[in-house]
Amino acid sequence: MAGKLEGKTAIITGAGRGIGREVALLYAREGAQVVVNDLGVSVSGEGADNSPAAQTVAEIKAAGGQAIANYGDVSDMDQAEDLVRTALNEFGKLDILVNVAGILRDRMIFNMTEEEWDAVVRVHLKGTFATSRFASIHWRQARNGGRIINFTSGSGLFGAPGQPNYAAAKMGIWGLTLSCARALGRYGVTANSIGPGAATRMTDTVPTERVQGGATRVVADEAKGTERDPANIAPPLVYLASDEGNWISGRCFGIRGYNITLYSNIAPQVVLQGNKMWTTDELSKMMPSTFKQFIPAVQG
Repeated sequence: MAGKLEGKTAIITGAGRGIGREVALLYAREGAQVVVNDLGVSVSGEGADNSPAAQTVAEIKAAGGQAIANYGDVSDMDQAEDLVRTALNEFGKLDILVNVAGILRDRMIFNMTEEEWDAVVRVHLKGTFATSRFASIHWRQARNGGRIINFTSGSGLFGAPGQPNYAAAKMGIWGLTLSCARALGRYGVTANSIGPGAATRMTDTVPTERVQGGATRVVADEAKGTERDPANIAPPLVYLASDEGNWISGRCFGIRGYNITLYSNIAPQVVLQGNKMWTTDELSKMMPSTFKQFIPAVQG
């Protein structure tokens, strides 16, 4: 029986390890031709190593699939363009772009350096923009549809205190995804965002006391076969990338363990309606009476 992605070509960034690797492996098993992109840097974005991408490609080929490695830096515009050209030159088409690549440089806002801010925003937000830009140029010309799946994070959606750079970049990716969904829908392209929850080398860097909700910590090396296994993230991404998923665009899904959560898009909650410019005395009265019941008390 043909796979759900039979005959399609997918680019997956950050596919040498963790979630990206699992997505690449499952896409290949479902019939996709996969461009495995990974620069092979450390969690903090240092160094470079071709072996993670090469190993994922070797595993796909050993299982009878088709894949090619790309070692480019997605935050470099020329290398992002080359990544898209690699898919087109090698496989003659591009159907799916999954942006997973990222790094961490955690610090509290009052301690963060400009370089730490720029490095994380560059890889996550600019990297997602760069690959999406060149993929969208192709899809706009070809007019045969496409799929963009971008990785946001609960860090951005809910605001992790020790990750201002990462949170800002990830929330920016959500806005970029919405923009792409609205701009590219006329060409048959969908764009959706994923907030994953899995044990990876990135989550291994999070201090135990900051593990979400006080949950038991599972390190990446012990996650296989558990709810924290990165492989759990991949199956819903097959659906979103398939022809069956063409009705979903501009939405954000949280995928954690065996649960898939559809997040609501931002919408007005309550409106304080005036008929002239507000005075400061009026607002001193009306702001608390209108909004306070909807806003939790500030912590700290």
